[in-house]
Amino acid sequence: MCPADGRWTLHVAKTHKVVHMSIGGPTTKAVPLTHFEGVEWLAIKFKLGVFLRGLSARTLLDEEASLSPASKSYFWLGGSRWQFPDYENADTFVDWLARAQVLLYDPIVSAVVEDRPSKMPIRTLRYRFLRSTGLSISNIRQIERARYATALLQEGMTILDVVEQAGYADQAHLTRSLKRIMGQTPALMRAMSKPESVPHPYAALLAD
Repeated sequence: MCPADGRWTLHVAKTHKVVHMSIGGPTTKAVPLTHFEGVEWLAIKFKLGVFLRGLSARTLLDEEASLSPASKSYFWLGGSRWQFPDYENADTFVDWLARAQVLLYDPIVSAVVEDRPSKMPIRTLRYRFLRSTGLSISNIRQIERARYATALLQEGMTILDVVEQAGYADQAHLTRSLKRIMGQTPALMRAMSKPESVPHPYAALLAD
């Protein structure tokens, strides 16, 4: 299950030496991902607030778009030809995209999520938030809260304590949120053995 996420993702799939490149936009709910035998995957997930120039986050919301191949080793993106990245050069590839301004970053997204004060008009904030994430501020806060709750559950905190710590109305509210956003129930999340770091940015939000 791939959880809901306000971040963009580049997917590289290799099958029998044939490489397919695609870009996944922000997602509003958890979706299953099917893996086929013989397929090698590489996913490059960008930081929240990073987006690709010339591509609409709203158009790609809950969608994935294929990028046109230029040859067996190259593909087209942002009007230029790029070599398919691999695990070894993924960081360098992202740096190239940023230097060419194909990859852009709007720091206002992190500032809003972390509830840092801004003198910018609320209308401008909302516009820039939607431009880079395709989601409303409320949607992102719900996703971040679900991720924070998941991290607490994986750290071993009880479900009722997570309800209180993450600010859910009750256990039913927590269950509905995690099933929709993370694709799993709180009980299953608590049983998972792959912890995420805590504190999460949402924790600071609750402390203010």
